[in-house]
Amino acid sequence: MLTPDDLSRLAGRLPVCVVGAAVVDVIADAWTLPYRGSDIELHQQGVNVGGCALNVAIALHRLGIPSINALPLGNGIWASIVRQKLAEYGVQSVLENAHGDNGWCLALVEPDGERTFLSVSGVENQWDAALLRTLPQPAQRWIYLSGYQLTSKSGEVLIDWLEQQAQPFQLLVDFGPRLADIGEAQFARIMALQPLITVNRQEAELLWHERLRASEPFDAHQLMARWQQQFGGAMVLRLDSEGAGYIDAEAQGWVPALATTVVDTIGAGDSHAGGLLAGLASGWSLAESVALGNAVASYVVSRRGGDCAPDRATLRAYWQQRLTQQ
Repeated sequence: MLTPDDLSRLAGRLPVCVVGAAVVDVIADAWTLPYRGSDIELHQQGVNVGGCALNVAIALHRLGIPSINALPLGNGIWASIVRQKLAEYGVQSVLENAHGDNGWCLALVEPDGERTFLSVSGVENQWDAALLRTLPQPAQRWIYLSGYQLTSKSGEVLIDWLEQQAQPFQLLVDFGPRLADIGEAQFARIMALQPLITVNRQEAELLWHERLRASEPFDAHQLMARWQQQFGGAMVLRLDSEGAGYIDAEAQGWVPALATTVVDTIGAGDSHAGGLLAGLASGWSLAESVALGNAVASYVVSRRGGDCAPDRATLRAYWQQRLTQQ
């Protein structure tokens, strides 16, 4: 069983490349979601710099795991905010794109902590082969990709790039809310790369019914078993307070959640992926890496905002406190 003391074993033994978005999140509390023609009064929480890939990069950075961050930076009002925040975070991007501004989104947070995004794309979804060729290609690296980029207009470019890699790599894909937008042909090409995928409850149920064509009620354990049998790929299944399941070619299991009081779920899945990658980059087993992801996500949902991933010392203290209270 992984313990807070194991955080001292984290080390960047394998390279990590985080490919995706750095965007501006305007976060506001909403007592309910708007309907057509309505006018909902919001309470603004703040303006943060987020994006799935950036949240992953921040989590890795704060846990002391180096990463190559392919987060395109453009020119404009939103890009200026992103650059300033990246400097404050101590996170650097290796990609520049002068052909537009960075994207932004409005995040509506309901009283139970659930969040809904309304997004405007920018240079983070304007990928081309020449831009991607500038990225370093160290052997045996982990590459992170989000469904937001895979379903963008240049998603095919990213898949082409993955298929043409000269060095062996391991791929982590978080399809996120855009899972339903991935076509059959595109999905087949992604799965041919044997990725480790990480999904939440809603995404898992979609995979169960749409990709595995299961007619019986959703079953988490059966999903993982059938996924491994049909695709031969690994999976991490996040079920909130129920913990997270995992399966790969060597093992299958379940890791309990680190219980906490949920304040805001923004960035929870991304932070879980960051913790997961930190463990995998350290040479940890999938089970240990999932346990680390659970701990990081538990901390993040107990705070407001998506950019609050903890450093090692903060996570260790929080983790120990939660274990003492259980």
